[in-house]
Amino acid sequence: MKYVPLGNSDLIVPVLSLGTATFGGGNEFYKKWGATDAKEATELVSVALDAGCNLLDTADAYSSGLSEEILGKAIAGRREKVILATKTGMRMGPGDENIGTSGERIIRACAASLRRLGTEHIDLYQLHAFDAQTPVEEMLRALDRLLAEGKIGQYGVSNFSGWHLMKMVGLADQHQLPRPVSHQVYYSLVDREFEWELMPLALDQDVSSLIWSPLAGAKLTGKLGRNKLAPEGSRAATNASMTTDLERLYTITDELESLSKETGHSIAQLSIAWLLSRPSVGSVVIGARNADQLRDNLVASSIRLDFDHIARLDAASARRPIYPYWHQSAVYSERNPAPVPVTLNY
Repeated sequence: MKYVPLGNSDLIVPVLSLGTATFGGGNEFYKKWGATDAKEATELVSVALDAGCNLLDTADAYSSGLSEEILGKAIAGRREKVILATKTGMRMGPGDENIGTSGERIIRACAASLRRLGTEHIDLYQLHAFDAQTPVEEMLRALDRLLAEGKIGQYGVSNFSGWHLMKMVGLADQHQLPRPVSHQVYYSLVDREFEWELMPLALDQDVSSLIWSPLAGAKLTGKLGRNKLAPEGSRAATNASMTTDLERLYTITDELESLSKETGHSIAQLSIAWLLSRPSVGSVVIGARNADQLRDNLVASSIRLDFDHIARLDAASARRPIYPYWHQSAVYSERNPAPVPVTLNY
């Protein structure tokens, strides 16, 4: 396992981390992801730790806190061996007080997560979604309080737009408050919009990218392709998966199937390895329903795709950017005859 610093912090994380949205299956939506119980979760954590994958990521909203509770049981007696990350901001109950990231809710939600996880300290605390109803300064001061009290070690955000994240970074600097060190984002071969603005921002401001749903909601597991339908009852066949244009998806899976035959690596492994080759990516969050699935995905950390493999996957997954990125790409290409950077390479 390779390890990298998270943003400009002293927190060193593995390039693959274990996501726990599959823990609990607390409602119909999350049951489609998985319903891992405490015993199964303990095994998955053991498999991850044996491979050096010691960053474990959860959220209070995953099965309404049940994921955190199960993860807390799974790490009991070995808390010092893991880097613990969780998130808040999604709805946790009725009323305005149970959604968003007001200062009061951040403090209250962190205390609840600490109780469910059975720990006194969260290594990485993340705002799960941008709250347009709360001033960013209020969020920053609440997070600074948690840092000062030692309840969290670092903080990050998730699912922010470029200007939301840049505003937070700018205000943190203006008020001499700690910056976010990470941004947890959706990014996969199927959906590459992250490259248009969030990747350049991450590189410019030294904010590491943590990737969620790297297999596009199970669409890149190898179970779905041009000549095969997703198995009935699988996540890829449900509305818990990502929606995408099927012809474009099949173009990507065709190339992955070809590369899989050439290299001997699974489609899932290749999809994750492609992400690990991308700029700004700090850690790719992988989930699994069972130990064998997790072991297979963990192999991706040791795969090094060559230039030709990456170029073929880039080409198969390319699509025209939205404005103004296609315009910027054209101007950049005209002024720079050298190969266009990956962030504009469509």
